[in-house]
Amino acid sequence: MYYKFISIEGNIGVGKTTLAKRLSLDFKSRLLLEQFANNPFLPKFYKNPKEYAFPLELFFMAERYSQLKKHKEQDLFQPITIADYFFIKSKLFSDTNLGPDEKRLFNRLFEIMFSSLSNPDLVVYLYSNIDRLQKNIQKRGRVFEKEISNEYLQNIQEKYLDFLNKQNMFPVLILDVSEVDFIENKRVYQKIKSLISSKYDIGVHRFNLS
Repeated sequence: MYYKFISIEGNIGVGKTTLAKRLSLDFKSRLLLEQFANNPFLPKFYKNPKEYAFPLELFFMAERYSQLKKHKEQDLFQPITIADYFFIKSKLFSDTNLGPDEKRLFNRLFEIMFSSLSNPDLVVYLYSNIDRLQKNIQKRGRVFEKEISNEYLQNIQEKYLDFLNKQNMFPVLILDVSEVDFIENKRVYQKIKSLISSKYDIGVHRFNLS
């Protein structure tokens, strides 16, 4: 394994946590999972986005920062860490959800926090079309996610891809999982493991897994 810190990223419902958990078991790595269930503003946000977007994003960012800061201080003796998020998602979601004034304040706080964290060595972005994302969201049955719109998912997707295509800090694997089940299909999962175990230049590398 060439990479010590791997972030699994992707849109809502794409399967980030599921993949991160399985990879962590196979690679015997430390696992960092986003604690979304602890955010008291999440159900309120989906009912009233304008009122609750700012506290929602602040809470998420504070939780992510706290976890990643702790990891940075403890990672000396852990050969590999796999996370189901990357701190930059705080900025990407805030760009979608916040108004201009809130966004300016949020970005100032984000830059202070981001400057003290380490980037992942590899980002794995799970790409899926919106129809598949909606099916996954409905299947997992979280009540507060039932009304997520296609437009919202598309906006998030575009924010991610725009950032990943422009950044020059780390290698990114964009894996198209629109037509595959990477947990039930052992061949697909083994291909993902093989791709993650290879070495890449900084920039984006795209793979269709179907």
